[in-house]
Amino acid sequence: MQFSRRAALAFAAASLASTAFAQAWPAKPIWLVVPFPAGGGTDILARELANKLAGYNFVIDNKPGAGGNLGVDAAAKSAPDGYTFVMGQTSNLAIAPSLYTNLPYSPAKDLTPVALVASSPLVIVASANSPFHTLADVVKEAKAHPGSINFASSGNGTVAHLATVSFERVAGIQLTHVPYKGASQGATDVISGAVQLYVSSIPTLLPHIKSGKMRPLAVTSLQRVADLAQVPTVAESGYKGFEAVTWFGILGPAGLPKDMVTKLNADIDKALKDPELKRKMDAQGADVLGGTPEQFAKLIREDIARWGVTVKESGAKID
Repeated sequence: MQFSRRAALAFAAASLASTAFAQAWPAKPIWLVVPFPAGGGTDILARELANKLAGYNFVIDNKPGAGGNLGVDAAAKSAPDGYTFVMGQTSNLAIAPSLYTNLPYSPAKDLTPVALVASSPLVIVASANSPFHTLADVVKEAKAHPGSINFASSGNGTVAHLATVSFERVAGIQLTHVPYKGASQGATDVISGAVQLYVSSIPTLLPHIKSGKMRPLAVTSLQRVADLAQVPTVAESGYKGFEAVTWFGILGPAGLPKDMVTKLNADIDKALKDPELKRKMDAQGADVLGGTPEQFAKLIREDIARWGVTVKESGAKID
């Protein structure tokens, strides 16, 4: 009985310490790593969310490179003290494990999922001055001259890259990939016509579409997107069932205290219900998600398996 009483007191003390710790956190600014350059879809969504999280002072830290892997790796190797998180997404959490021979981090072992934020389909665009007005135009030219059409993406192994590889396979065409270090950097080249097509998340390219500098050809969701209601889906364009979306979520390094994860998850879920934030994300073509850390972890596991099949079928591999 004496041991049981001592154990109970120790448990109570630990619980009080944990509660006090959670109440005191955060006591200073928090670094939110965005593993892509400023101006891209991941960056836009991270900034919109950070601005709505009351009681937190987030500092956005753009760390682009290797399809987002450099920034994720930096966050994974940070101290689990609640002052470094990362806005990860499908490419560096679900695709990279199958694509990279020597990935420096394991999404399952080296990161703590906190909250799923949003998802977004991709959009295929051409310059406003391009001869391509529809996806059928692209396919026709690509079949006549294999490899003559190039397409830009935010990097090797991104959702945009592999989604386009999948489209090449179902359409029976060959395109030439031009990878950039981030989603926003290829915009100038596509607008000028130096690159013929761009495949990226809608938040990245929507401003250029609305300004008339880019012509949208198709979106990769199964349903049309509200802000691009006149743009057909790839499935509607003759490729039934084709779908490719990317999701975004907040993670920290492995070993984050559970109280901290629970608190931040609840606060993010609350922010995602804010009508203004929802309107802003809707305007970017993003669907607000939310949910528990466990649900986010399950999605990562399932998508690692699903995208692993696509990577294997495509033959893509990066050393």
